[in-house]
Amino acid sequence: MGACHHEFTGMTSRCGFVAIVGAPNAGKSTLLNRLTGAKLSIVSPKAQTTRFRVLGIFIRDGSQVLLVDTPGIFRPRRKLDRAMVAAAWTGAADADLALVLVDAKAGATEQVRGIAASLGSSGRRCWLVLNKTDLVPAQSLLPLIATLTALAPFEETFMVSAGNGDGVSELSRALAAAVPEGPFLYPEDDLTDLPDRLLAAETVREQIFLQTHDEIPYAATVETESFKERPDGSIRIEATIYVTRPGHKAIMIGEKGSKIRDIGARARRDLTGLLERPVHLFLNVKERAGWDEEGARLRAIGLDDPGR
Repeated sequence: MGACHHEFTGMTSRCGFVAIVGAPNAGKSTLLNRLTGAKLSIVSPKAQTTRFRVLGIFIRDGSQVLLVDTPGIFRPRRKLDRAMVAAAWTGAADADLALVLVDAKAGATEQVRGIAASLGSSGRRCWLVLNKTDLVPAQSLLPLIATLTALAPFEETFMVSAGNGDGVSELSRALAAAVPEGPFLYPEDDLTDLPDRLLAAETVREQIFLQTHDEIPYAATVETESFKERPDGSIRIEATIYVTRPGHKAIMIGEKGSKIRDIGARARRDLTGLLERPVHLFLNVKERAGWDEEGARLRAIGLDDPGR
């Protein structure tokens, strides 16, 4: 039985891809994590932390909903930014349905209007999801909805607070009903297709964000060099942190190695929980000027090089 038990209930199974699209900091990763009930996508107070498409999966009412978390869409300057934007639009184009997530507090900014207009002209199925609605007076929501629905033919509008969970259950029920009929594409115990090595790299990078704040904002990337299961069932992970300047390397390592030890300890603790087994994590820091302009490095973190 196992993976097929939903077929015996007399229900037809459904399965489909839903892209979560929005301006940076709209709350996409928080919503993804809230819908799946698992911490799959990196969440940090910084904007633009998701650099590749992450799949979160939830199963509800005989449907398997595959969530594509796209990078925030913004005006790209560097090659890295251009790759992130390309990945976001690819995510929206590949999906059965796009959710346009809007920070209700920030409102209909120029970026948000641009995203709505682009999706509107693409002819894709799209829904409007207003996030952080607990932070604004209810009467300000109607004009916001009117402005945005004039730009794109949203089939549905939802009001949620991804932070505290308000409205998320209604949204997940609607998504389960909206995806097309078809067999499940992933085994039911598979909550993410995010390869473990990318998960390891993102977890380390999240700690860099949380612990170095503005000192090394986007000037660091992490690559998992090796990911091996040991005979005792534990995992040994070696990862390299690349920074663009010598000064950043010193900040990252910290006084007598204190900063890199803290980053490693917290990342190891998170990974132990995510992988559900003991983790041995070894980090090293290397300086590489201009890594964010290197096509090979972009491909290594899961992005296509837009310059080719």
